[in-house]
Amino acid sequence: MKLIRLKIFEAFRSLPENFEIRFLSTKQENRIHEFMPYCLVGRNGSGKSNILEVLAAIFYHLECMNIKLPTSFIYDKEDNPHGFSSENAIIDAYELEYYFPLKLEDIKATWTEMGNKKFSNANAHIHVEKEKGKSPIITWLNRKSFDPTGEPLLTTLEAKKFFPDYVLGYSSGENEILSLPFFKMRFIHYDEYEEAVLGELPYTQPAGRLIYFDNSFSQAVFLTNYLMQESKVLDPIYKTLGIKGIFQFRIIIRINEGIQSGKNRQLVDERIGSPNKEKEEKNFDLTSRLTALIQILKNCATCWENDEGTLLLDYNINEETKKAFRTSFDNEPIKLFQSFQILLTLNLFDVKIELKKELYESESLYVNETVPILPSDRRIMRFKDLMIDTGTYTEEIYNKSLSDGEHQFLHSMGICLLFKNSNSLFLLDEPETHFNPDWRSLFISTLRDCLVQKTDKFLSDILITSHSPFIVSDCDRNNVIVFKKSKGVNRKVNISRPDFNTFGASVSIITHNLFHKEETISRIANKRLKDVLKRYKNGKINLQQAILFANQLGDSIEKLITINELKRTNISSRKKK
Repeated sequence: MKLIRLKIFEAFRSLPENFEIRFLSTKQENRIHEFMPYCLVGRNGSGKSNILEVLAAIFYHLECMNIKLPTSFIYDKEDNPHGFSSENAIIDAYELEYYFPLKLEDIKATWTEMGNKKFSNANAHIHVEKEKGKSPIITWLNRKSFDPTGEPLLTTLEAKKFFPDYVLGYSSGENEILSLPFFKMRFIHYDEYEEAVLGELPYTQPAGRLIYFDNSFSQAVFLTNYLMQESKVLDPIYKTLGIKGIFQFRIIIRINEGIQSGKNRQLVDERIGSPNKEKEEKNFDLTSRLTALIQILKNCATCWENDEGTLLLDYNINEETKKAFRTSFDNEPIKLFQSFQILLTLNLFDVKIELKKELYESESLYVNETVPILPSDRRIMRFKDLMIDTGTYTEEIYNKSLSDGEHQFLHSMGICLLFKNSNSLFLLDEPETHFNPDWRSLFISTLRDCLVQKTDKFLSDILITSHSPFIVSDCDRNNVIVFKKSKGVNRKVNISRPDFNTFGASVSIITHNLFHKEETISRIANKRLKDVLKRYKNGKINLQQAILFANQLGDSIEKLITINELKRTNISSRKKK
C-alpha cells in the first residue's frame, strides 16, 4: 500500500481539528512501487509521532470491524456500554486515502477497457471516510477502470482485501502511547484464544493484523530470522553488527497452567454455552489448543525434558536444526513467528478483567506503566540462554550482553527482514535513538537492503519519525515532512516540505534548516566563546589572552569565527589609533 492523504476532523493530542497531511504527491504517483520511506521530523512535541498513533488507531478500528471479537469486548447497551462499536472510535471523524496493489483476480476489465495499463502495476485507489458517530465508509474510487460492473462502495468482506497485510509498530521510547492500539489487539488475540480453550474449539493463529514489537516479540523476530532466512538475506545485519548467527537457545513453556471457565471470567455462559454451574467451574489447560504446535517445537529441539509441567526445549543450531524448522513451517518465516506470537500472547493470562477492560476503553494509557510484566517463572513462554555467533568461536556472547543500540538495530532491521515480502504499513517511532552517528548514517540504506532484496517492486509503506539529520540526508525532499508547532496559547501544528534538496545534504545544513539550530557546538562551549569575545572588547583581556582562552576549546566553526572576530576587532582598533 502507499498512503496518499490523511485528514482528521477532530483534534487529537497535538494535532488540531481539520489537520491534513498529504503523503504522496502527484509527481510521485509513477514511483509508488519504489522504496521511499517518509521521514517525519520536528522538535519534541511537534506532533510527528501523533500521525503514527492516528494511523494505528484507524487500522485498529477497521480491523476490529472485520474479525470475530471476544463476546466481552463487543458493545452492549446494558451489559457493556463502553464496548467496541463500529460507529465510535478514538479517531472518530477522518478521511484516509491510499493506493493498494491489485491482484489479477480483482481485474475484470479487458486490456482495451483498461487503456493498455500494465496489469502488474494496477492499483486500487481506496478512500476511507468516517463521520462522527457513524461506521466508516470504504470506497474503491477507480474501480470502474478495472471492474466495469463492480460498485465503488465496498462491502465489509470486499474492503478487508484492501487492508495492509500487517500494521507493524515499533518505538524506542518509554514514554509512548503508539503501542496502545497494538496492545488492545494483543489482548483481543488472547481473549480469542481463551474462548477457543473454554469452548474446546480448534485454534490456528491470531486473526488481527496489528503487531507491536516490544522486547519479547523482538526476540521472536530475531530467532525467526536466524532460523528461517538464508544467510545472504541476513547480510545487512551481519555487515553492521557482526552477528553471523546463533549457537543455541532455550524455549521454556509452562504446560501445567490451568484456567477456570467460571472464576473471574465474564459472560462465560455465552462463550461456551454452559447453562450449569458445574461446567462453569471446569478447569482447562491453557496450552490445550496448542499441543500440535508444541509437538513441532519438540521435534525440532536438540533435546527436551518435562520438569513437573515445565517444558524445557534446548536447541543447538546447525544446518539440520534449521532444516527441521524450515520444513516444519513450510519455509515461511512468518509462520514460525506467528507460532512464537501465540505462545508469548499467553503471558497475558494473569491480567485481571478490570485492567483489561480499562485498557480496551482507554484513549491515553501508557501500556508499559499499566500492563504488569509477569516474573519469569510465571510466564507461559519465554526464551532463555540465547548465544550469538559472531563469526569466531572466541567471541561467543549472550544476547543480553548486547548494547541498547545493538538491540535496537536488531529489532528495527529484524522486523523489516521478516516482513520484507508483505504488503504492510511500517510505523517506526524514532528507531535510531540509541545509534551512534555511523549507524544513523547507515540506517536508510540498511533498511533498503533489508526490505528490497528480490525485486524492485516494493509494496509496503514506511513512516519514520526522527530527530536525526543523517536519516533526513538519505531521503528525497518530497518524502520529508517537517512538523512545527506555533507559539502562544492556541498552538497550531504546521507541516511543510523542506525548501532545499535534502538528499545528500550535509548534517549542518539540515540541522540549520529543519531544526533551527544555528550553532554546531554545545550551549556551554558557545557561551564561553562569546564571553571571551565580550571580555576582549571590554578591555579586560588582551588579544593574546583571548586567543589562548579560545584555543582551550576544540575545533569548530564557532571557534574559528570567534578568533577571526578577535583579530578583526584588533586590526580595526589599531587603525583608529
